[in-house]
Amino acid sequence: MIEVRSVSVLVLVLAVSAACCLGFGFVLQQNAAQHAPLGDFLSPRLLLDLMRVPRWLGGIGLMVVGMVLGAVALSEGEISLVEPLLATNLLFALALSRRQTRQPLGRQGWTGLALLAGGVTAFIVAGQPRGGSALTDPFRHWLIIGAMLGLALLLTTYAKRSRLSAAPVLLALAAGVLYGVQDALTRISGQRFSEGGFTELFTTWQPYGVAALGVTGLILVQSAFETAPLRMSLPALTAAQPLAGILCGVGFLGDRLRTDTGALAWEAAGLAAIVGGIVLLGLHPCMPTGTAKPERIRDLQTN
Repeated sequence: MIEVRSVSVLVLVLAVSAACCLGFGFVLQQNAAQHAPLGDFLSPRLLLDLMRVPRWLGGIGLMVVGMVLGAVALSEGEISLVEPLLATNLLFALALSRRQTRQPLGRQGWTGLALLAGGVTAFIVAGQPRGGSALTDPFRHWLIIGAMLGLALLLTTYAKRSRLSAAPVLLALAAGVLYGVQDALTRISGQRFSEGGFTELFTTWQPYGVAALGVTGLILVQSAFETAPLRMSLPALTAAQPLAGILCGVGFLGDRLRTDTGALAWEAAGLAAIVGGIVLLGLHPCMPTGTAKPERIRDLQTN
């Protein structure tokens, strides 16, 4: 019991620390990306242009630290446990934004905070995520990953064709889905490394998938940050990632949750509260509005 509790505390500290770095990093990235040329929308050139901005590099540095801490947390705990904790990155983004704008939390902020914290607690306590043997059925493995990638592609395609007022949300949703799959592959990569070191790690496809998903997700996120205020993109990103990660964890990584009627009801209520809290916090007035305007989106569509 003592050993299990110590591991849980370690996972909690690692995941919340990762969320802190991610939340701060997202705010700094959006502050820089909102000034990027719209001609770089959904292009790798966007990353090359942003590399010249110190604030963006600082945000990326924090995000990398957050991803490393998240990877360590995933190696120590189940993805169904770590993902809800990573969703608290919005709390830290809100804290930094509130410091910049000096806006009070108010009823909306406190309600969103209670929903997010309560939802994470309810899901973890009711579900009691625990590890199990990863499923060996390759069809189910690739079916879930293929469905996730297909959804991300569909969202991105529609974002390019839709009005730019909707594009940032769609791109953030697509990035969140990709990051959820990336977390699942990160956990597998960590297991490969533990079993056979670097030789075992780099002779499998998962670490290369992690890198590809990371770069693709980064382009989508920065394009969303470039074209709209943070409040339009970060809630969608923060909500989609844990949902996709939990689906992968239960779907093919062998994570197990309690499945009795009462537990399932509380798990569903917890996830709904997490999403509701994310939306309320993401739309809070203290979140930076940036300088991106609808006209920038219309200009992009006409170019």
